[in-house]
Parts: sequence; C-alpha cells; structure tokens
Amino acid sequence: MRVTQNLNQGWKFCLDEQPYAFYAGYDDIDWQDVTLPHDWAVEHPFDESYSSGTGYARGGVGWYRLRFDLPEDLAGKTVRVNFGGIYKNARVWCNSNYLGMRPCGYSSVTHDISPFARAGENVIAVRVEHNDLADSRWYTGNGIYRDVTLEIMDAVHFVPQGVFVYCVDEQTLQVQWELSAEAEVSFELNGKTVTGSGKTGSVQLQVDNPKLWSPDSPALYTLTCQVLKDGQVCDSMDITCGFRSVKFDADTGFWLNGVNMKLKGVCLHHDAGALGAAVPKEVWRRRLQKLKACGCNAIRTAHNPPDTHLLDLCDEMGFLVMNEAFDEWEGCKNKWWQGHNVYPPKHFGYSDAFPNWHEQDLRDFVRRDRNHPSIILWSVGNEIDYPNDPYCHPMFKTMTGNNDANKPAQERQYDANKPNAERLAQISAKLVDIVKQHDPTRPVTAAIAFPELANQVGYPQTLDVVGYNYKEHLYRADREAYPHHVIYGSENGHEEDQWLAVRDHDDICGQFLWTGVDYLGEAQGWPVRLSPAGLLTTAGFEKPRYHHRHAMWANDLVAHLEADGTIFTNAAQVELFCDGQSLGAKNLEGYTAAFALPAQFNVLRAVATRGDEQVEVIYETPGDLASIALDAEQGESVVQIIVTLRDAQGRLVTDDALITCTLQGGELLGIDNGVPDDLTPYRHHTRSTHRGQAIVYVRAGSPAVLQVSCGDVRAQVELTA
Repeated sequence: MRVTQNLNQGWKFCLDEQPYAFYAGYDDIDWQDVTLPHDWAVEHPFDESYSSGTGYARGGVGWYRLRFDLPEDLAGKTVRVNFGGIYKNARVWCNSNYLGMRPCGYSSVTHDISPFARAGENVIAVRVEHNDLADSRWYTGNGIYRDVTLEIMDAVHFVPQGVFVYCVDEQTLQVQWELSAEAEVSFELNGKTVTGSGKTGSVQLQVDNPKLWSPDSPALYTLTCQVLKDGQVCDSMDITCGFRSVKFDADTGFWLNGVNMKLKGVCLHHDAGALGAAVPKEVWRRRLQKLKACGCNAIRTAHNPPDTHLLDLCDEMGFLVMNEAFDEWEGCKNKWWQGHNVYPPKHFGYSDAFPNWHEQDLRDFVRRDRNHPSIILWSVGNEIDYPNDPYCHPMFKTMTGNNDANKPAQERQYDANKPNAERLAQISAKLVDIVKQHDPTRPVTAAIAFPELANQVGYPQTLDVVGYNYKEHLYRADREAYPHHVIYGSENGHEEDQWLAVRDHDDICGQFLWTGVDYLGEAQGWPVRLSPAGLLTTAGFEKPRYHHRHAMWANDLVAHLEADGTIFTNAAQVELFCDGQSLGAKNLEGYTAAFALPAQFNVLRAVATRGDEQVEVIYETPGDLASIALDAEQGESVVQIIVTLRDAQGRLVTDDALITCTLQGGELLGIDNGVPDDLTPYRHHTRSTHRGQAIVYVRAGSPAVLQVSCGDVRAQVELTA
C-alpha cells in the first residue's frame, strides 16, 4: 500500500556555497533549523543594490539538508520524494547520489530515490542557485518554498499523476489510468464502483443526479482509486473531483452547467508579502474569502504554475481558474533592475531553459493540475507578443505596449535584427498540442498584449479562447473581423469603463483584474519594493478600490462610505448626511459618488437607494487610541493575528502608529502592514500600522503568547500549535 509522509519538518539550511554539502556524512550541526515551506529572501533586509523587478530582495546560493528514517522492509518498493516548488536551478542528492537538476523554479518535481534508499537514516541534500536576480519582472522567492512529501509504494502502483478524471457530461466521469505494470484497477465514487485491467486504460462511472460544481455551490466528490494484484490492494489513493460542464461561445460568452455568466476574475501572483513565496494554505484561504466577498468568481494564476494549495481552495470555495504556465518562451523579455522601465534592462529568465525544458515543464504542469474541477482554461503564455520585447514585425514601424511609459523611442521601432513575430504562432501551436496530449477536455488560451499584430501573424488563431490584455477598445472591431474568436479580458485595469466593456456585451466572457492582491516586485523604484495594483494590500486588507469593485460586481445592493465623503455603490441614488444635515442626493450613472465635506465632522451617514431597496452606511470620526484588538486565525501551519487599533468606543483608529510584538514560544514569521515603501525587515519585532491595522504571522509552539503594544496600550493573545 501507498504510504505518504510530509517532509516539511527538520531541515537544515545554509545561505552560502558549501562544496561538499551533497555528501551524506557532511557535518551540518551549525546550520540554521528551518521548517518548510521556506523562502530565505524575506528573512533579510531589502537592498537597493538588488533588482527592482524582484522587489529588491536578495538571492544567492542556498543549501538544504534533511535526515529522515525509512522502514526496514524496502525490498521491491518504490520510494519517491516530491518537491512542490524550488526556486531555482535545484540540484538534488539522496545519500550522496545525484538525482538531477531542474532549472524552472515553479515546476513540481518528483525524484525516484528507490535505488539509493536504505532502511534507517537517509539524507536528502538540495542546492538552490539564484544569482541572476533580475530574472523576472516580479518577486520569485528563493529556496524550497512549497511542500515536500515522501511516498513509499509497492512495485505495482499508479505512476505519478497517472489518473485523469474528467466529465463526459454532467453525470458521467471518464477515468484514465497509467500503472507501473499490468494489474487490475478499481474506482469507487458515491457508492458506485467500476473496474478495469491493464497497464493503461479508461472506464466510465455514472452518478445519478450529482450535485454540480459551481462558484455558488462548489460540490466536490472523492474518487477512491485502487490497484489490485492477485486480489490484493497494492496501491490506493483518493482524488477530489466534481461534476460540471464548461462552454465558451464566440457570440454568447462563457457558460457553466448550462448557465451563462461573466468571469469576474483577478490575477494573483504567488507571494504573500512578509511570507514571501512560502505561503501556507490558510493565508490563501483568508485572501480568497475576501475576494469572494467582493464578487470575485475567477482566478488567473499569473504567470506561472501555482501552489496546489491555492487550487485546492479554488475547488473548495468555488473559483473558476485560468491556470497559466509561462511568462516567457524562447525570446527573453526585458527585466527591470533599477526601477520600472529604466534602461538598460537585463536579460535573464526562463528563456534560458525554454528550448530544452518547456515540453517537460508544460507536461508536468498539466498532469499535476488536470483533476481540479475549478480549472476551466489552460494558458500557455502571458504577453509573449509584447511589442518589441523581443518580437516585432515589419508590418509595424513603431509599436507601443500597454506598459511603455518612459520607453526610449528607438525601443518602440521595428528592428529587423530582433525575432520575427511570425514565430509566435509556430511555438503556440506546439504548446497547445502538448497541453491537449495530456488534457483534451479544456480549452487553451494565452494573454495577448498586442492583438493588432498577433492576429495578423496567426498567433490567436492557434488558441481556443483568446485573452486580451488592456485592449477593451478593440473588442467590437475584432469581434467583427474575427467572428469565430472567443474573447475575454485576460488582464484589465480597475476603471469602470473597462468593466462596462464586459458587462454590456454578451460576447465578451469576462475580465481578470490586475491584480487581486498587491505583490512584491515590479517596483517603480527604490524605496518602493512592491506593486500596489491590488484590491487588497500584501497584508490582505481592503483598499478603497476593493469596495469600488464590490459595487461593480455585486448583485445585491451594496454601499461603502469612505472618510473623505466618497461612496462606492451600485445604487441608483445616494444621499449623504453630515452630523444630521443632508449634503444632497446624487443620481448615479456609474458606481461612485463624491461629496465635499467640512473640515471637521463627527458622523457621516449615507443612504443608498435602488428601486424599493435601501441600505444605510455610517462613518464616525474616531477618537484617540484606547485599546488593541487581536484577532487570531488559527491554521494548521501558521497563526494569522490581525492587529487593530481602536478608540474607547471600539472604532478603528486610522492614524499610523508603531507597534511592538513580543512572542513567547513559537516563531515570528513576519509582520506586514502592506505599505509599499516601508523598508522595515519583515521579521523585525516592530512595525507601523497602516490605516490602524497590521498582520502578524506566527508559527506557534505549545503554548505561545503574543503581546502587542503601542505606546502604553497593550494586548495579548494565547496561541496554539
């Protein structure tokens, strides 16, 4: 039978080159003790000498080592170690034996250690190299930043990612399998069982009137998969799946389970501020809960394979997913390292690995994620066609992209010595074919940056669904010119007109905002170290634009009142009262109303009306700090403590103030306030609040107590492991 063990505990780490650290007998007693997931970059101060693109975070060479025990009976067994993600150029050894290297830092990698595994103590060593800091346009992280697991299996077993479950219709599942050797198989779901035999094969399983998976009702089922040899079960595993149907139509947009709906999506990078790229599942859950509350129903994994925890939550919570593989193909993009669009750029990145590794990286990506019912689209690329970066074409003597502020004139001009954009269609067709070899059931897309040219060279024509980045003004003309193209906004700004271009046209499937949450990197210049493009800050707190978006996406009548007199609402009319006096009523054509306020006031009250519906919201000017509220959200691997400053009446005190955290027991993983230019090291015990709040991340011991003070005001909370 299959035995699976989590290997996140007990690792040793050294941030330095250690030439003999691969040797099983190496003395690592003085190395740092770490628990995975681990990202060493956020443990160190930001520095202007590093790259602005990757958030002024350090890189380097790091070594990880783990001693772990295996049982006595290993004869005939297969032993595998699975790494969820290592950034990057990861070389792995088992008991001094070299297993191989993977350049891509986002790929999940499995190593078969069976030839070298032994009963008793074993040693895994991992060397991580990230010296080319300007290798991305956003923060990448460093180290073993996702989970590691160990699997021990009998000789006959399902091969890695060897079971594929998909819907034939809304009550029939098709199950394909691949085994290590000839055997019988059994699949059971909801009391029904089907069997088969052979090293590979396929069977159908029908369930009467199953609950359908959707954002409003994300019904999930468990498929139990077994391998039988001579009547004995020799491998077993459970796969979470769901029943649903998906259709993209050029004229009517997106359909789920026969219901027409709009994709109200956001793009998400893979970091979480103070935690860097090592993001526990419970942190993603908190973020997704807030996005769900503002009307979001879709996630784009920008721009690389995500943590599987995020996809599990999308299954569980009901988010439709556009799952993206690459931001770069064989043509290397400009990478900013001295601010944003500051020339000259640097030219490192995935393009170095793409020619030799794209097929395996894409194959492994699709096979790893294809059983998630939340995934509705595979994306093979983001802005690969960005003008003159590096692809161009003589059809356009000058090309300007959506992000070309401060770009020198010569960089916008056609250059015959650069790669020809006609190459894009050739590569895309190959990538689409790879995806469909491993999942023919879902459409393939890409995010197009310059459809004016891309359509002329045939790139979108290789795709099933075409994503437009910031090109809403082309929707109508391109729908006429290319009537068979299914179009949606793969990347969009926050303005109301960009939503109206989707809302008011049945043939546009939806949009994905840039972004759902602020992210490290793509920084404008020192001391700013992150992009403030999100609805939420890196600390996971709502910005005013969050409430603006809620007004656009909500079906129910909603209203939010800011302290400056701005009201975000989907009402037809709103009236504002200041200390009991009406400041007038305004009829809304959009989603925003702004009122002029006196210099001082105590209470604002807004009344929003839509037909027979009415909602009322109040803002009260707070007094001085009187207390600190600590709201601890306990998770399996981390505790999130929301710190909120309040006055004597319990109102939020929005003035910034320095807080000090004292932890007894456990490990302080970081404090975040979401401020883009706050250079306080994340693991420092003090930090300023922002708009009266901050978040503290703790890996709790048992017991642990966190005390937070601000001046003479103190509060504490007990934490459990």
